Amino acid sequence: MSVKKILVISLAGIGNTLLFTPALRLLRRGFPAAYIVALVMFKGAAEILEGNPHLNEVIHWNFIKEGAFRSLKFLTQLRACRYDISINAYPANRREYNLISLLVGAKLRLGHRYDHLDLLSLNFLNNRRVSESYPRHDVEENLALIGLLGIRDDSPGKLEIFLDEGDEKFAGDWLVKRGIARDFKVGFHAGCARFKNQAKRRWAEGKFIQLGKALVQRYKAKILIFGGPDEVQTNQRIDQSLEGDGYMVKGTTIKQTAALMKRCDLFVTNDSGLMHIAAAVGLPTVAIFGPTNPGWVHPWKTKYEIIRRDFSCSPCFFYSARPLSCQYGDFRCIESISVEEVLEGIEKLMGRS
Repeated sequence: MSVKKILVISLAGIGNTLLFTPALRLLRRGFPAAYIVALVMFKGAAEILEGNPHLNEVIHWNFIKEGAFRSLKFLTQLRACRYDISINAYPANRREYNLISLLVGAKLRLGHRYDHLDLLSLNFLNNRRVSESYPRHDVEENLALIGLLGIRDDSPGKLEIFLDEGDEKFAGDWLVKRGIARDFKVGFHAGCARFKNQAKRRWAEGKFIQLGKALVQRYKAKILIFGGPDEVQTNQRIDQSLEGDGYMVKGTTIKQTAALMKRCDLFVTNDSGLMHIAAAVGLPTVAIFGPTNPGWVHPWKTKYEIIRRDFSCSPCFFYSARPLSCQYGDFRCIESISVEEVLEGIEKLMGRS
């Protein structure tokens, strides 16, 4: 089969897009002359892929905002490009994603066979599939996906985000302006995605405040507080509670954020897209997990500590369109994690780093 055009469909958030980047590097190696395009739905995901040398083009189209009629017209135009291969980046266990892949009309449509709700999500619309495997990390699921094309690598690389000189200069200037360039700096991300009830993955705001105060007292740390537009109020409250030792990062691009994170000494975060950015820039990370599975999405190829409680029902999250729920109603897996446990994880990581 002659392959001239490949479309990578990555319609989830920034974290999932980053988790495809090791496979993207291998895809380019396997098809050096192909025109490779990434289709993303979120602006942050488009920013993540800007400057990636393994892509020829990034297309950003917000299917939710644009609506059904305009999106159908857009897909008709995309179909006219006549892609040889389309790839539904993992996870894509939603009927909408599979319908989009079908409408694009590539001769070969790659996707997964999921353990949950596979038939209802119309994954059979992809004409070449690989079964998801419970122990595999999401990066490895994407590698298995492109393995269907005969492309394999037993030692895949790290997540990739390409920062330019402007991003690096911005971060350096930002720290110098605040007089903390030489201080011990800890990044916080107290948020995560909200859709499908996933805000329940968040460790309590008050515990982040207690943790920040403990780090200031023990290590004279400066706390850089990261997050998106819907996390501003939470971050403001953490910032104010730290009484001058907190520094709220706002109004930055994804790459400026990444460049600032790169200059931290460690990062404390919920399971989130910023956790994967931390891994991409090689930042030692303490990741707080509740209902999600750290085996699937732990920080990839960076030093890390996972903080979680292992209940009989844990982990209870799986990839499907269904919202996150708790059989007990209290999400005790995340709510029961103490500040002391996270501090212990930080000290263990600092000892290794």
